[in-house]
Amino acid sequence: MTYKVAGIDIHKKVLMVVVATAAAEVKDAAGEALEFECRRFGAGAAERAELVRWLQERGVSEVVMESTAQYWKPVWLDLEPHFGKLHLAQAQSNRAPKGRKNDFRDAKRLTRRLLAGELMLSYVPGPEQRSWRTLTRGKCHLVRDRVHLQNQLEALLEEMRIKLSSVISDLLGVSGRKILEALSKGETDPGKLADLGSGKLKCSRKELIDALNGSSSPIQLTLLKQHLDRLKMLDTQIKELERVGSRGHAPAPSRGDPSGRDTGVRGGFGATDHRRDRRGSRGLSLSGRI
Repeated sequence: MTYKVAGIDIHKKVLMVVVATAAAEVKDAAGEALEFECRRFGAGAAERAELVRWLQERGVSEVVMESTAQYWKPVWLDLEPHFGKLHLAQAQSNRAPKGRKNDFRDAKRLTRRLLAGELMLSYVPGPEQRSWRTLTRGKCHLVRDRVHLQNQLEALLEEMRIKLSSVISDLLGVSGRKILEALSKGETDPGKLADLGSGKLKCSRKELIDALNGSSSPIQLTLLKQHLDRLKMLDTQIKELERVGSRGHAPAPSRGDPSGRDTGVRGGFGATDHRRDRRGSRGLSLSGRI
């Protein structure tokens, strides 16, 4: 009885694929009993679909690929609905001996080290969790950009000798925004700017006028207006992501899996668990390295 494992060495434009055929019991500790079939595919959608068909025709039971930058993601998403055992290997655990870099050799090494339980595998969550992660990370990036922009805004106000953040607690609150909007449109009279402040402000009108008594150049006013416009855009985008999250975000069905169900395909957690699973389930013992 044979067991077939595919190894994929991923590049931006090409995929180097090998299918290793191994017996259920391999006596050769160096793994020389493995038979390899090699083929090169492009990284485009049509070539990836051909890759799926090619692997299915050869009865591949397990697939391992190297986590090369972000280029592995389209390949993973195309293979995920069709293969019950899909693994993402950390590149560090599949390093070649110095001076022996070769694409097909790298793919062969992936399969041998997978069978030997020597790869460090990354956990890849299911489609729904990935979708929530994308949403959460997108919001975190926007919030981080907003904080950075607010710091730039405060630095610009200091250059204009306007100490607004020293007398009001929320620079971008209702009163602060009204004052900054008027200032960006060219209003420089401290008294008129202070009149835009809410009566709920803790500072006195005299303190507010003193904080607004600065000077500005046309370039600074232009930058101020741009900062405020970007803040509005970021606030809108953050609220939109919050609305999507509050509605409950369901992932789009994976291509090739019309039901949209979670196929249960996962990456591994580490070499220790992976090694125990392999030797316990099939008795394979390959310890050789390419």
